Amino acid sequence: RVDLVSGISLIVGTMIGSGIFISPKAVLEGTGAVGPCLCVWAACGVLAALGALCYAELGTLITKSGGEYSYLLEGFGSATAYLYSWTTIFILKPSSFAIVALSFAEYVATPFYPGCTSPVIVTKCLAAAFLTTIVNCLSVKLAKYVQIFFTVAKLLIIVIIVISGMVLLAQGNTQNFANAFEGTTSFGAIGLSFYNGLWAYDGWNQLNFITEELKDPYRNLPLAIITGIPLVSVCYVLVNVAYFTVMTPAELLQSSAVAVTFGDRVLYPLSWVVPLFVVFSTFGAANGSCFTSGRLIYVAGREGHMVKLLSYISLKYYTPAPALIFNGILSIFYIIPADINTLINYFSFAQWVFYGLTAFSLILMRFTKKHLHRPVKVPIIIPVVVVVVACYLVLAPIIDKPELEYLYCTIFILGGMIFYFLFVYHKFSCTQRIMKLISMYLQLLMEVVPAEEVE
Repeated sequence: RVDLVSGISLIVGTMIGSGIFISPKAVLEGTGAVGPCLCVWAACGVLAALGALCYAELGTLITKSGGEYSYLLEGFGSATAYLYSWTTIFILKPSSFAIVALSFAEYVATPFYPGCTSPVIVTKCLAAAFLTTIVNCLSVKLAKYVQIFFTVAKLLIIVIIVISGMVLLAQGNTQNFANAFEGTTSFGAIGLSFYNGLWAYDGWNQLNFITEELKDPYRNLPLAIITGIPLVSVCYVLVNVAYFTVMTPAELLQSSAVAVTFGDRVLYPLSWVVPLFVVFSTFGAANGSCFTSGRLIYVAGREGHMVKLLSYISLKYYTPAPALIFNGILSIFYIIPADINTLINYFSFAQWVFYGLTAFSLILMRFTKKHLHRPVKVPIIIPVVVVVVACYLVLAPIIDKPELEYLYCTIFILGGMIFYFLFVYHKFSCTQRIMKLISMYLQLLMEVVPAEEVE
């Protein structure tokens, strides 16, 4: 039921979350000047586009939902795919969903508590996680329309900021662009600025998680990618230009919420519009993240890498309800401790390990699976560039500021192999009997069945 417009909305809606309203500060800190800052934002867009082109070939070559999971399974085998699902399902997806939900709750509460910290943020975040899960459990069509609505809303605030910035530029507010490349920074700091910029771009691969639900994926997947990502890239660069028309680099670094500061200076007395539309933006990103995370868990359950129940479909709504609810529950555990940004920073570098491995799997399958039909075929240099950049992005934060948390993260990822050998590779009969009994009761309670029975 997901057509081209819905696919573009999913990409744009998931990419444009809270990042463009928060990340400019971190990118400027790493680059040290306006010129390099804008260059990093543009380069992040190019890298996201290159990665997406690789995924367009993979998505039309292997038309299965699950994104990187399905591609790593085909390229490297069961163990690597399991490590990806282990890391992503238990850490990356729920924790990033929790961050977006926290941003959503904070912007919802802030207007009601001017001049002080908003209370009970955790409760509001739980409501956001619950609501988006319910929307996705009820209907694919309803979730699709919710995504389209909030994508339009967030594009509207982007257009307002960009037009305001262009008007200010035309009025001669260009003083912050003079000597734009003055300043010094380190090799590692540039890497960290890319890290923060790419966090704002994260979501460029989301459509590959729901390939099986796309109408005509051979046509709509690459079209949605080459339409959605350049659109976001242009918006991000122009938004940053707009920020610098009203704020000096020092003022931008002092702002805790750059977009709100921009609104207070340019849109007053209508500055309340900015936090309102940031709420729309973060809600749309949370909805898109929940939509795709559920599909990854569903595919992992179908392949035997997670509990089989997670691959079941709701009889009433035809959605992977167990997988969506499971993702919502995990997200709640990350939402309860309100300050999880540090945790996300240390675990996010693992995401680029798997992006690099996925691009490398494309190179590998050019030689090991020559016989497969490739409706989209990118030049081999593109996945090579993505692999090289991924290696740099993984190593740069460690080299620039080595800390034990990176070691803990690596141990957690590799620790997944223990569970792989115990429950997937060997499949102990006693464990299977217990899980089968639990699954039977949960299946009756949730009214879900295996996907093949629905078909």
